[in-house]
Amino acid sequence: MEKSVIPQEVLDRLFLKARSHTGWREGTSVPDALLRELYEIAKMAPTTSNSQPARFVFVRTSEGREKLSPALSGSNRTKVMAAPVTAIIAYDLDFPDDMDRFYHVKGAGNWYISTDRLREDTALRNSSLQGAWLMMAARALGLDCGPMSGFDNAKVDAAFFPGGRIKSNFLCNLGYGDAAKLPPYMGRRTFEENCSFA
Repeated sequence: MEKSVIPQEVLDRLFLKARSHTGWREGTSVPDALLRELYEIAKMAPTTSNSQPARFVFVRTSEGREKLSPALSGSNRTKVMAAPVTAIIAYDLDFPDDMDRFYHVKGAGNWYISTDRLREDTALRNSSLQGAWLMMAARALGLDCGPMSGFDNAKVDAAFFPGGRIKSNFLCNLGYGDAAKLPPYMGRRTFEENCSFA
């Protein structure tokens, strides 16, 4: 097997030794400039026909947390209140309107508007990918991530996206994780359990 083209420490940081954090180092914050850099990296990752349906809200003020709080389950409310930043990863149902700006086939947006289901499935799938790319970019920049469900999407949408065309997908806390607050590592399913050849 050939050696990886990226250093082992990078693989460790992005995947092999990365953990989902729920506790954060005291006295640390995430500057707005770092969040901008994070987006500038993550936006370069692929989406279907360069559709880019994801929209991000970086909740980092006490007012923003209070606005988000009513939508959260009890344990997730505690996590969000303690996190330096919580990213709301959402998707814009009007993403086809912008595709002529970003894709080389004119009118490509029409491919995704034949049904509401197709439009929503495409937006949800690709915003999920973009959220994952955002987490990889965050790890590459030295941040830790704590992705989560466990919230009321309708309440988040009413509070942050009242126009109705942007829908929340999932949340991800960002910051500098406290390894002492991590639970024991529980492993992953094996190749034989999850994979096959055809």
